[in-house]
Amino acid sequence: MKLKVMMSFLVCLLSLPAHAAWSHVNLHPASATVSAGFGGSGNNQVGGAVIGGVRRAGMWTSTSGSWNDLHPPTASYSDAYASSGTSQVGYAHFGVTTKASLWTGSSGSWVDLHPTGIGSIAYGVSGGSQVGAVYAFSTVVASRWSGSSGSWVNLNPSGASQSVAYGVDGGTQVGYARIGNDRAGLWTGSSGSWVDMHPGAASDSYALGVHGSTQVGRAYVGGDSHASLWNGSSASWVDLHPSGASQSVAYGTYGGYQVGSAVIGGAQRAALWTGSAGSYVDLHSFLPAAFTFSLAQSISSDGVNYYITGSGRNSQTFRDEAILWVQPVPEPGTMLALTLGLASLVARRRRKKSA
Repeated sequence: MKLKVMMSFLVCLLSLPAHAAWSHVNLHPASATVSAGFGGSGNNQVGGAVIGGVRRAGMWTSTSGSWNDLHPPTASYSDAYASSGTSQVGYAHFGVTTKASLWTGSSGSWVDLHPTGIGSIAYGVSGGSQVGAVYAFSTVVASRWSGSSGSWVNLNPSGASQSVAYGVDGGTQVGYARIGNDRAGLWTGSSGSWVDMHPGAASDSYALGVHGSTQVGRAYVGGDSHASLWNGSSASWVDLHPSGASQSVAYGTYGGYQVGSAVIGGAQRAALWTGSAGSYVDLHSFLPAAFTFSLAQSISSDGVNYYITGSGRNSQTFRDEAILWVQPVPEPGTMLALTLGLASLVARRRRKKSA
């Protein structure tokens, strides 16, 4: 009995990184009326803030005071959606045209990725690759770039009436294609590389984020949005929808973690999972009571901390505010010591039983 209790305790310790307390940082810039966090890379976060009545793309380094305005001087409004290393992507709107955009840390570094059509948006970046969508040919098509408008590649699969790419990691791009219905899938650089990940139980599905061999997003099951996890195929689909939730979605993934939101009791709450519906962690519970709803949109690490970027509604200030959740990365020695301790305990118990 003692062994079972101690083993249960150790299991709790081994799952500590996901379930331990997360500290929060309010990233809302002092001069902003509204702000939102959309993406992150290492200890950098990207998003947007309304300052002087203008929606402006920007980035942070984990504090509100670190706000760095990326808004191109002649744009009417802009947002940054994702970052990778020193690169940030999103859009900037000029006149009647929305243009997929690339930055490297400053307003003056802005690069116009818009290739053709009436508009474009970049949603994801990894190294020198950017992905998103171009509104052209009387539809919207999933798109890939490598740093310039001239590098544009149309990813729209054969037979699809429309498509969008939302995320990229290395040589893998994820999003959806409308082939009869909306179907989550992935590419590896070309329209012909499309892999359909649509779950058989779903009416529509969308892959929204990717890291390594893991993809996350949403699938509509019985009319409700269910946070979803894949490993490259339809058959690998895992339903992350928490018990008691009416809706859920996963936007980002890093290592063994997935982040998004779940609607519970009528309130949208930022969420964290580690591979199953039962692993759900309510990130909203780590925010001050003044926040009435929240969502998490990306997770990253600099090797020292995990950083979850998102937003929340502050009922005291009556505005949406960019939020960052932070937790230290466990030292490898700590986890090794716990594992060795379990092995030693089991061995001792077995020797006593055989004596």
